[in-house]
Amino acid sequence: MLISALILGFLGSLHCLGMCGPIAFMLPLDHQNNFKKLVQVSIYHMGRLMAYGVIGILFGLLGKGLSLFGIQQKLSIVVGVIMILLVVIPTKYFATNVLSKPIYSILGKVKSRLGMELNKKTPDALLTIGFLNGFLPCGLVYMALLGAIAYGNALQGGLYMVLFGAGTIPLMTAVVFSRGFFNGPLKARFRKLIPVFVVLIGALFIIRGLGLGIPYVSPKPISTDSVSANIECHQP
Repeated sequence: MLISALILGFLGSLHCLGMCGPIAFMLPLDHQNNFKKLVQVSIYHMGRLMAYGVIGILFGLLGKGLSLFGIQQKLSIVVGVIMILLVVIPTKYFATNVLSKPIYSILGKVKSRLGMELNKKTPDALLTIGFLNGFLPCGLVYMALLGAIAYGNALQGGLYMVLFGAGTIPLMTAVVFSRGFFNGPLKARFRKLIPVFVVLIGALFIIRGLGLGIPYVSPKPISTDSVSANIECHQP
């Protein structure tokens, strides 16, 4: 299941270019020295991975809290269904959600701080830019967060999000070094793969929640009701 985070990140990086691409182009990089430029971009990515890891841990804890009620298997099914519905139902029905208003108010402050950091040219600024970038709204990040919740574990939730972020690194780095990278029909084909793969991940989470006894994919739930209380006594 963790490998799905890498693939989702890789395919989703084309979608993320719409949000993060302009930020990547504005990074205070040394364009005269490719090695130094690569190091600077790596620091930026490190900041993003830190942000994704923190968010993943928090949502993993949320999933753990829900699993304490004994609904971890059902939670996995619910997450899978939500993933599929988010692909099937047009996004315009989610754009008007009143619950998104306070979230975007906070994100406005994040963007303001991000703009300030983009004017600096220090390594710590690149780390801060990457970290703040990780909190910007992105549909694919929300999908990955659903996966973090479904794991019901803080460390696994954090790892899932870090792997998702790692999947975005190759194309995001290529864009910084070559602005014309991945344009045209090839880009369109990859974008079409994103919803298909999200549906597949959703289906995997549903299968995982069903507890079909398939190793590593759909393990059977551990039963605590059949613990034997019999004590065997042996005569000397």
